[in-house]
Formats: sequence, structure tokens, C-alpha cells
Amino acid sequence: MPTGRMSGNIVQDWEPVVLRRTKPKAADLKSTKAVNQAMRTGAPVETVRKAAAGTNKTSSAAAAAPARKLDESTEPAGLGRVGAEVRAAIQKARVAKGWSQAELAKRINERAQVVQEYESGKAVPVQAVLAKMERALEVKLRGKAVGAPAPAAAAK
Repeated sequence: MPTGRMSGNIVQDWEPVVLRRTKPKAADLKSTKAVNQAMRTGAPVETVRKAAAGTNKTSSAAAAAPARKLDESTEPAGLGRVGAEVRAAIQKARVAKGWSQAELAKRINERAQVVQEYESGKAVPVQAVLAKMERALEVKLRGKAVGAPAPAAAAK
């Protein structure tokens, strides 16, 4: 008797293995090589021209243009920006205190970019932010007497 191996009849169970080609991918079927091959063999080939093919335009942009015109006709022309006297008052008071834009932003709990936009006149004025700046800088930024010492600062 053999040792270390199983004894008995050895039966081989062979099953046929069939190798098949994978299905061609959609991108492969659309290639110029595949289209030319199909045309040579006489297979039906369908060609469809897309509306904005080969251009840098999207179909949604064309639909959005009339909607934008409609909005512009019903809405006010634009939002007001920070006035020149408010910008100058903010900058003058900040420089008088010796603060940088980042330091002022930190004191009013806003980002430095917000202060920069207010001083450059790009920001749409928000009353809450202007109130925070008034308290920190002790200068009036809203109303008629812009740049004057704030009433709270004068009472001190």
C-alpha cells in the first residue's frame, strides 16, 4: 500500500471549456474603424447628427438665455454696492486703530475677504455686518453722518 497518498481509483472529471469573445463595448462600436468595417460588410449603419455636436455650446445654455432675459425684465437692475463714503470711512477708521483687514475681520467674526470686499466696494451691504463694523471701529457707517464718531463711542 502506498503511504502518504490516497489510494483508490483516480477518476478525472473533464468538462469542456469554451472560450468566447467578449461583447464589444458601445465605444468600440462607434469608432470609425468599426463603422467602416460595418459599411464594408453591408451591415446597416445609422448616422445621427446631434444639434450642438463639435461646438462648445450646451443645450441648457440656449434654454437659459430667454429665462435670464425674463428675470432681468422683471427684477431690479442690480443690487446696490457699498458706497464710496462708507468704504473710505471703514478704511480710515481701521488704519487709525492700526488694524489690518484680517484683524478687523477677526474682531467682527467675519472672514477677511468680507472686509476686503467692503473696502473695495464689491460687497452688497448687509446691515448686520455694518453694525458689527460700527461697534468695532466706533465710527458711524449707516445713515446720514457716515464717518462721524458713533454715539456709543462719544458717550464713553
